[in-house]
Amino acid sequence: MSDPQTPDEQIRQALALFELPAQPTRDQLESKRRELLATWHPARYANLTNHPKQYMGSYTKAEAMTKQINEAYELLAKWLAAKSI
Repeated sequence: MSDPQTPDEQIRQALALFELPAQPTRDQLESKRRELLATWHPARYANLTNHPKQYMGSYTKAEAMTKQINEAYELLAKWLAAKSI
């Protein structure tokens, strides 16, 4: 297993995933989240191919990305909320 990441590293990775600046606004975070979820929504891949293996591979990747996006969003939302206190 990999070494546990520091909170700063987790924030940097989440910002990189969302392609946000070091000091994002809540509106930027929300907008980018909607954009990423629309891009990576698993159902989006349903009509792209008639090959079940290819579809399932894309679907599985999209599920993993959706999970990663949601986790990064929660982390960044908490981080922004803590900074605004």
